[in-house]
Amino acid sequence: MKLKFGFTLLELIVVIIIIGILATLGFIQYTSVIEKGRKAEARANLGTLRTLEKAYYEDTASVGGTGSYSDLTNLASGLPATGSCQATHYFSYGCDTNGACTATRCTASGKPPQAVTAYTITLDINGGFTGSGPWQ
Repeated sequence: MKLKFGFTLLELIVVIIIIGILATLGFIQYTSVIEKGRKAEARANLGTLRTLEKAYYEDTASVGGTGSYSDLTNLASGLPATGSCQATHYFSYGCDTNGACTATRCTASGKPPQAVTAYTITLDINGGFTGSGPWQ
C-alpha cells in the first residue's frame, strides 16, 4: 500500500485562483472605504471654512455695517488653494464671495488611487452640500 503526500498541480492552481479573486475583491472594497474617508475629511474641512466665512462676515459687518464673504486667502485656514494640490492633502479648496466653498479632488502628484476621477464637493453658506462627479 502506497500513501500519497502533497497536493497535485491542479489543486494548487485552483487555490491560487481563489486567493487571487478574494484579494481583488478585498482591494476594491479597501479603496472604496479609503475614498469615503477622504470625502468625509473634505466635508469636515468645508464645514470649518463655512464657520470661518460666517466669522469673516460678522467681522466685516461690525466694521463697515455691510458684511461680506471672502476668498480662501483672507480666511487663514491653512488649506491648499484651488489648483495647488499638496502632498499633505487630497483636495484643494476655494471659496467665493457668496460664502460657498468648494473642495476639488486632486488626482495628480501621485495621489492614490490614480483611477479615481476628479470631482468636487461644494458647501454653501446655508449648509447645503452639492457636487460634481462621484462626490457622494
